[in-house]
Amino acid sequence: MMQPAMKFFLCMLGLVLVLEGLPYFAFPDKMKIWMAKIQETPDSQLRVLGFAAMVAGLLLVYLFR
Repeated sequence: MMQPAMKFFLCMLGLVLVLEGLPYFAFPDKMKIWMAKIQETPDSQLRVLGFAAMVAGLLLVYLFR
């Protein structure tokens, strides 16, 4: 029997995969354009955006868990 914490983790992982895959499924042409623009974005800016996304995610988990 799987522990409740592991079930919750796998459920959340599945939700993340659904949300990550949705734009590629719904707008593949726009995703290609967006990915090309990301290639031109400086690494420092991508790091800042990635860090901000992680902090926002951790804050949401902290607030609603």
